Amino acid sequence: MGLGLASHLGVLLQKPSIGCAKSRLIGEYEESLLAPEKGSWLPLLHQGRPVGAAVRARAGVKPLFISPGHLISLKTSIEFVLTCCSRFRIPEPLRQAHLRVERLCRASAGDRQEDNEGVDRL
Repeated sequence: MGLGLASHLGVLLQKPSIGCAKSRLIGEYEESLLAPEKGSWLPLLHQGRPVGAAVRARAGVKPLFISPGHLISLKTSIEFVLTCCSRFRIPEPLRQAHLRVERLCRASAGDRQEDNEGVDRL
């Protein structure tokens, strides 16, 4: 079985780590069996083995896909992620990281546009 980015980072840092994504990378689950309530989850199975879980972080929204990375169980991973999902589907630490990256990208795009303003176009 492969190791994801969260597992690799956890091993390198010798810290607990959790994989969390908006889309499923690996594994299968029966979407019709996933209850619509926040906190409901089903295991993600790959070749018959559990590799994570499809977890409802908010009632009635698409699930998140959570996998234990390193030094943490699936159950604890799910509990931790749900604790970080207050007002939004995405856990707050990931949401904040995404917002900061978007700001940096916009700032960088603005810098590139300023650099190109004096260049003649073909």
